[in-house]
Amino acid sequence: METKLDDLKIPLNPTTLNNENRAVEIIDAGGFPADEFLQDVEICRLKIRSMTFRANAQSLQNALTTVHGVKRTVIAPEIEEATVHFDPNSTNEEQIIEAISGSGFEVELLTFADNPYKVHIKLERVSFEDMAAIRSSLEQACGVNFVEMDVVGQKVAIGYDPDQTGPRSLLQCLKSYRASLYVPPRRRDVQQLQEVCTYRNLFLLSCLFSVPVVAFAMVLPMLPPYGDWLNYRAYNMLTVGMVLRWIFCTPVQFIAGRRFYVGSYHALRQKSANMDVLVALGTNAAYFYSVYILFKAFTSTSFRGQDFFETSSMLISFILLGKYLEVMAKGKTSDALAKLAHLAPDTACLMTLNDHGNVLSEMEIDTQLIQRNDIVKIVPGAKVPVDGIVISGQSHVNESTITGEAKSILKTPGDKVIGGTVNENGCLFVKTTHVGLDTTLSRIVQLVESAQLSRAPAQKLADRISKFFVPVVVVAASVTWLGWLFWGEAGLYPKYWIPKGMDEFELALQFGISVLVIACPCALGLATPTAIMVASGKGASLGVLIKGASALQNAYKVKTVVFDKTGTLTVGRPEVVSVVLFSTFPMEVLCDVAIAVESNSEHPLAKSVVEHAKKMRKKFGSRTERLKRVENFEVFPGAGVGGKVDKIPVLVGNRRLLQAHNIAVGPQVDRYVVENERLAQTCILVAINGRVAGGFGVTDPPKPGTRAVISYLRSIGITSIMVTGDNWATAFAVARGVGINEVFAEMDPTGKANKIKTLKMTGNIVAMVGDGVNDSHALAAADVGIAIGAGTNIAIEAADIVLMRSNLEDVVTAIDLSRQTVYRIWLNYIWALGYNIIGMPIAAGILYPFIGIRLPPWLAGACMAASSVSVVCSSLVLKCYKRPLNFQST
Repeated sequence: METKLDDLKIPLNPTTLNNENRAVEIIDAGGFPADEFLQDVEICRLKIRSMTFRANAQSLQNALTTVHGVKRTVIAPEIEEATVHFDPNSTNEEQIIEAISGSGFEVELLTFADNPYKVHIKLERVSFEDMAAIRSSLEQACGVNFVEMDVVGQKVAIGYDPDQTGPRSLLQCLKSYRASLYVPPRRRDVQQLQEVCTYRNLFLLSCLFSVPVVAFAMVLPMLPPYGDWLNYRAYNMLTVGMVLRWIFCTPVQFIAGRRFYVGSYHALRQKSANMDVLVALGTNAAYFYSVYILFKAFTSTSFRGQDFFETSSMLISFILLGKYLEVMAKGKTSDALAKLAHLAPDTACLMTLNDHGNVLSEMEIDTQLIQRNDIVKIVPGAKVPVDGIVISGQSHVNESTITGEAKSILKTPGDKVIGGTVNENGCLFVKTTHVGLDTTLSRIVQLVESAQLSRAPAQKLADRISKFFVPVVVVAASVTWLGWLFWGEAGLYPKYWIPKGMDEFELALQFGISVLVIACPCALGLATPTAIMVASGKGASLGVLIKGASALQNAYKVKTVVFDKTGTLTVGRPEVVSVVLFSTFPMEVLCDVAIAVESNSEHPLAKSVVEHAKKMRKKFGSRTERLKRVENFEVFPGAGVGGKVDKIPVLVGNRRLLQAHNIAVGPQVDRYVVENERLAQTCILVAINGRVAGGFGVTDPPKPGTRAVISYLRSIGITSIMVTGDNWATAFAVARGVGINEVFAEMDPTGKANKIKTLKMTGNIVAMVGDGVNDSHALAAADVGIAIGAGTNIAIEAADIVLMRSNLEDVVTAIDLSRQTVYRIWLNYIWALGYNIIGMPIAAGILYPFIGIRLPPWLAGACMAASSVSVVCSSLVLKCYKRPLNFQST
């Protein structure tokens, strides 16, 4: 099988990601073994409200464990969604929703995972009867799998089989209804926009009422005419200013600040505490104490007290401003993802050809109307609209936007092209093979999106801290309030410490509220997910696809990197350099049986033998292209293949394979094998009917720059090891050429995986780099599996990181990006915790007795908001990441 970058298949279905190093956070809610998940399971997506904080995610998990039949939950608190995998024979969506609702969550059933082949169509001026007729006709149409109708919005969603129909054909069927393509916005984009708008509107509403409160409390009293008016007593000691501050503060407290009450209710109902609880406690303390002051002033003729309405309103305004700036900054963490999503062109040139390949017509159409097996023309300078195969023309294509490879690649008939890449200097005719969400570009976007929403192990530290932090803060605030109150009532500090218009109780209350507010652990919760989102997007732009936060975090701890040889350390395009006969079988027979058997193998060495043998057949005058039939084909992992050709047993593989089948290998064969191995070449022997008929000497040179990669890894303390199924002599020769000192050769796939497990037992974090089917076990066994982008699909599925450029230098990029990301996460943690550790004593008034500095609650709220924004900005620094200096030029 030819192995090229374009063969890349990226698994996006969460059901395939069944270990801890995958793209999404997976919580096993039922204790079922992984293989059971793939037998009889359905998936539903749910929108969960009040999922902003991690403690709630744990509560959701606990709720779902009580539902019999739930096998797995995939939780994404950042977008308030959960995907539930369940046994339809044991439960259903209604029971799952009921269990979640009973735990205090607001839940909404979303659609099931989108079909990759689904088109949305907008109709005009159709009646209810027309919609019913449309549904009936579409359901009977060839290739239509399902139809979803929105009668009110006059929209139709159609799932289809791409081999039978497509968007253009479906639009043609509905042309009498003036049908047009409708592209629904991505749910995540809509949610982010809604969140930004919500916080913006809440902040503006809060400001609308908070500004007058501040003016009535701090500005106008200093201006004699207005000050006298505000101090006018309306009844007993109740002044006009107090009433106005109360009137304007109340909408801020209960309308703009409603989200804090809702969040606190859900958190307390789930027996947890979060930022909402702290904000609600602080603002309610200020507000209701101020209401008490109003009541006393209304009922007394001598009572004098200071209200804190401006404290409550300003505190809520600053916190809402901080949340608004935070969601705006978080939106920028996905800039790389947004750029990827818009790489594909808006239009494409569709060609119509006759049976003889002559062009009948060409037409510019929307890219989303392209169907499988269409022929599109790509002129110089234009972007490739979707994945396809070149059928005519020759040109260089710049794939840097997808793979990060700056060097343009020559494309000729038979080569594959990727949607979103740029055609440089020639005209290409391309037959489309993958469209819609099935293109490489779409799969990359979905993969990076999943990785951005995944949960890194480092986040567990924040979860543990937050779990105990809020109760500790409440206790600290209470102790602060009681301490200052006791010292004030006992006369342990001078009266001039108390600001004008306050008493001991009010000063103590302000210190307690400040502690509550400044200690909110928002920044701590943002430290990890924001860094993961930026790093995942940056990695994708550099051609390094990271399938999850666990892989991104584990890569920085790698101490041993195990490399496969063929296709990984070597170019992966072997060439036959010699052919030798060892018996009376003619060369044509040797070539025929080699072609017949090796054509069934996916190994790169087999492909090189087949290509060379076909050339040899032509050289000896053979004109037939018909392959001989192979029966009882069998693969011997790490050794070769075998089968029966014209009922004669044939083996093609290494010397170990022949010896295992008791086939004598004479001195002549031994000398040929040893000579090839000395030259770092692989010797493939062909045995026909129990005798060695001949051999092929195959060379596969190391990839350029491999030695520099091994040297760099050594310089940063990482050991490089080679494991291969090839013979010892060839393996040692290749290893010496690239600078690897430790080699394990003649290993089958199970042996490779066992070697990985043995290395892990030493306590080191082990990464495996491979590209073939025989590497998939080892990739899965490693702490971090790294697949070459040009490798086989199964290897890519088993890996945690995919190198799109198929360049070993990106192993360094992946590890270095991981190190920079983890460094940034810990820096965020240090900043967030340090901020609270330093801020809480200051808010508690530790500096007040010495230098007279204190933090009013509104200022503490501003500082808390600033800490969250600063952590997000710190994560955004990763957008400036560059490869290590040694490899920047590539």
